[in-house]
Amino acid sequence: MRLNEVVYSGGVPVDGYGPGFFRVGGEARQGAVLIGPGGVGDWAGLDDREPLLALAGEIDVLFVGMGAEIAPLPAALRNVLEGAGLGVEVMASPAACRTYNVLLGEGRRVAVALLPIDGEAE
Repeated sequence: MRLNEVVYSGGVPVDGYGPGFFRVGGEARQGAVLIGPGGVGDWAGLDDREPLLALAGEIDVLFVGMGAEIAPLPAALRNVLEGAGLGVEVMASPAACRTYNVLLGEGRRVAVALLPIDGEAE
């Protein structure tokens, strides 16, 4: 079997996560984070719409990690994001991390907004 190292062009992968943090590009970040073409930044959560809306036109899909379990995105937020032309996929944060990394490795135009989880480190 041949193994190839994944090269991420145009984005920063999620290296891991644990209780209250995400490791992104080798650096631990506490709390919620937003990762997109412009890099990694803090995100204040579901009420913090502006950084998400700023991604319109830069990405095709925004993954929203809702924490340890999947939960519905508030309808008002979904409507605003989709109205701005953003494709939105909601899932638990661990699944959002994995999906984002796979599509980023394929060179897709993606971003991920992650709420922290509780539990064991990954």
